[in-house]
Amino acid sequence: MHAATIKRALISVSDKQGLIPFAKQLHEFGIELLSTGGTYSALREANIPAMEVSTRTGFPEIMDGRVKTLHPRIHGGILGRRTVHAEVAKTHGIDWIDLVVVNLYPFSKTIQDTSTPFEAAIEQIDIGGPAMIRSAAKNMESVTVIVDPSDYDTLIHLLGEKQEIDFDSRKSFARKAFKHTCDYDAVIYDYLGDKKEESTSEFPTALSIPLTKKYDLRYGENPDQKACVYTLDSSKEGLLDAIQHQGKVLSYNNLVDADAAQACVEEFAKPACVIIKHANPCAIAQASSPLEAFLKAWSADSLSAFGGIVALNRSCDTETAQALSKQFFEVILAPSFSLESLEIFSKKPNLRILELGSKKQNLETHWQYQSIEGGVLVQEKISPALSMDALTYPTKRKPTDAELQKLLFAWRAVKHVKSNAIVITSDTQTMGIGAGQVSRVDAVELAIRKASGPLDQAVLASDAFFPFRDSIDRIAAAGIQGIIQPGGSIRDAEVIEACDTHNIVMIFTGTRCFRH
Repeated sequence: MHAATIKRALISVSDKQGLIPFAKQLHEFGIELLSTGGTYSALREANIPAMEVSTRTGFPEIMDGRVKTLHPRIHGGILGRRTVHAEVAKTHGIDWIDLVVVNLYPFSKTIQDTSTPFEAAIEQIDIGGPAMIRSAAKNMESVTVIVDPSDYDTLIHLLGEKQEIDFDSRKSFARKAFKHTCDYDAVIYDYLGDKKEESTSEFPTALSIPLTKKYDLRYGENPDQKACVYTLDSSKEGLLDAIQHQGKVLSYNNLVDADAAQACVEEFAKPACVIIKHANPCAIAQASSPLEAFLKAWSADSLSAFGGIVALNRSCDTETAQALSKQFFEVILAPSFSLESLEIFSKKPNLRILELGSKKQNLETHWQYQSIEGGVLVQEKISPALSMDALTYPTKRKPTDAELQKLLFAWRAVKHVKSNAIVITSDTQTMGIGAGQVSRVDAVELAIRKASGPLDQAVLASDAFFPFRDSIDRIAAAGIQGIIQPGGSIRDAEVIEACDTHNIVMIFTGTRCFRH
């Protein structure tokens, strides 16, 4: 394929970043500029000569600007094949358009404000823009298309003195353009989805997941694996939007662990601290202040917590920062940090500090994605709230109010531990965690072995039912007083009998919370 000369460009952009210096350079190259609406006004205000599209078409913008570029003199100028359609173009007064610079109405940004009325959101669905982009991309044989302001400098450099663009570059820009319109349509598709269907797990027959590359990572889970991170275009909030105050770029494992830490700490309404290691909590605590919560979490398992990732659900103040800085951690996350705390952390320049902002708990249904060879698994997230009405109390001894609160705390904790999962807690602090074991009794043994302090006032949570009474006998021998678990085993009666024998209270949630 030959290089293509650019003599005429159509520019119509919502994102006007870098527009003026870019357009000025095109004009200095002697390229004729066509434009519309706000872009045309911006060019004229900057004294850059441009022709309005309506002048070229001989037809005014109508219907509040909904119809302006959808005209044969525009799309013929973009789509026409130079060697095949030259006579047709001449007959109908169509001039070739060699460069199309278009980015689309900010639909995604508009719907991030959840108060935006439906009608206002629909008005931000671009029609002419995608048509011009796709026309130019299809006709990459002769036309160059630019959808990203970050490519302006690249284009100017390619134009050089000859004002030509080689085919490989045109093809690359075209591919990016099709991705741009694909992602744009995917966001609209998701927005128009039936939220009622989503809430009842009636998954769509087709799923589009618009992702944009954020940055390359140094490596993946291991140094010999390449990796990068993408952002979900429709995301309103998340770890990748956090402000990083200091430290190296987050690694693949840092991001996985930080995501787990954020999800876990948001379970708790009171001041809480979660310490994560290898995507599993090694300590969770809540208290009356962030400092007390951290100190309780650290004391729960300081050996495992060393080198972990810490998440707070309250602003990090001076006293908490002083306590945190005495230990070695990879990352610290919090909704905000006081200036004094940032000054304290600055003395440890390799420590990553992530400010998450005041993220509100969103109780709407969200989906989780897991890639497998040749496909993607999609599921609802585990419900953030446990239905109190669903709880049943099968043992002879019923929980006191204090025991019930302990057991609910244990359940919030076990939801974030990888299966098989057992968590032993006091009223507001994990004492022992058994994670990732291939048998439930092994998970029980591990949690008891790791437990800090006497267990005669402790309770235990299990992420799935107990298949045999052996775990109950071991729990009773450790002195643990209460159990919360889903129930549902064919041997539930045997397990209940074991609890009654040992005078242990047990609650069935009716809900399993496996995390593989």
